[in-house]
Amino acid sequence: MAKRPGLYANIAAKRRRIKAGSDERMRKPGSKGAPKASDFRKAAKTAKKRKK
Repeated sequence: MAKRPGLYANIAAKRRRIKAGSDERMRKPGSKGAPKASDFRKAAKTAKKRKK
């Protein structure tokens, strides 16, 4: 079973699309569908460690 991209991968991909000229916008914190603080804490538990 293939893993889906995580929260940070989705955010980075959207930032790339916006920079490339799409008419998308990032959601404001607290708006419907925007990631909550608990989503970031949950994603941090499974994040890969950075290589030095």
